[in-house]
Amino acid sequence: MTSIPHHTSGEPNPLHALSLESLRCRTSMKWRTYPADVLPLWVAEMDVPLAGPVVRAVTEALALGDTGYPAGTAYAEALAGFAEKRWGWDGLAVERTAIVPDVMLGVVEMLKLVTGHGDTVIVNSPVYPPFYQFVEHMDRQVLQAPLGADLRIDFDALEEAFRQAVSGGRRAAHLLCSPHNPTGTVHTAGELAAVAALADRYGVRVVADEIHAPLTAGGVDFVPYLSVPGAESGLSLMSASKAWNLAGLKAALAIAGPAAAVDLARLPEEVSHGPSHVGVLAHTAALTDGTAWLDALLTGLDDNRRLLVDLLAEHLPAIGHRPGEATYLAWLDCRALGLGDDPAEVFLERGRVALNSGIPFGTGGAGHVRLNLATSPELITEGVRRMAAALA
Repeated sequence: MTSIPHHTSGEPNPLHALSLESLRCRTSMKWRTYPADVLPLWVAEMDVPLAGPVVRAVTEALALGDTGYPAGTAYAEALAGFAEKRWGWDGLAVERTAIVPDVMLGVVEMLKLVTGHGDTVIVNSPVYPPFYQFVEHMDRQVLQAPLGADLRIDFDALEEAFRQAVSGGRRAAHLLCSPHNPTGTVHTAGELAAVAALADRYGVRVVADEIHAPLTAGGVDFVPYLSVPGAESGLSLMSASKAWNLAGLKAALAIAGPAAAVDLARLPEEVSHGPSHVGVLAHTAALTDGTAWLDALLTGLDDNRRLLVDLLAEHLPAIGHRPGEATYLAWLDCRALGLGDDPAEVFLERGRVALNSGIPFGTGGAGHVRLNLATSPELITEGVRRMAAALA
């Protein structure tokens, strides 16, 4: 894989562009869930203006009345080009892709292809809460294989989970979060190859949620799961949603390894009707023409990661924190503060700052909070100030 360092793109840092007053005009979940006196640093929305190419693509579509159903392979072609340039991966075959409504609904559809009712899906906790919600709603059993103390995959725990999941001859899947949410861990090529080898040994199918793939820290390489030896039977979900703040413009791609093409071919045709055509256009524009904007964002996120380290050291030194290698999310260990299992509740009530509670992330989440770094340095500084004030 090729390491792409962050460099000056000529674009302004989008994290510096919007005032708190303008952000409070937004009507999305991040800004309307809590009262106006609460500073929201929680759900994975970014406080940025959209990339110019995205705005142009959507505006042109609306001017044309081009708001029908999605068609064609432009999105897949754009992602394949991005993957080759960004990650040195030329193995994303357009003919082994399918448009799906979004990453989590794509995960559901992939799990339907490779497991049945009552089968087990293994996750590496603490992990994105919808992994539990969506899997259980589709009548599968969630089995946790917790990360190690270093917040990386614990292969002894993973192997034991695989062994339990397939006992009695049942099918099983491993829902892999890569990069990992909430820890920001980027799995190495060696770790992913070890996952693939274990999955092959136990007959477990791997479905990788790679939605945060473009959001790596400077000097960190993202490795697509399907690029490693032994992952030929894997399935991946990718999207421009997180990296370009397009959650409200629904679209994602399911990608099959060579040995999983027959599975993807069984995807019901009606699934392709779920994505937004305008969303597909927006995501395609982002991947094709929005990389300069992305580079400016990544540089800003690197600055914000360093800022958070300094602020915690000064104001909340008892909080444990390892800067993430990817995503724009920070996982904070607050157990030494004596705030109980749900410190987010204390920070909200006493400090009027909204963070994600660690409890819904599963084993390893109690006593933790997740903080969203995709905002201005001023709002991060204010958020930490409010957290510290909650302890006074």
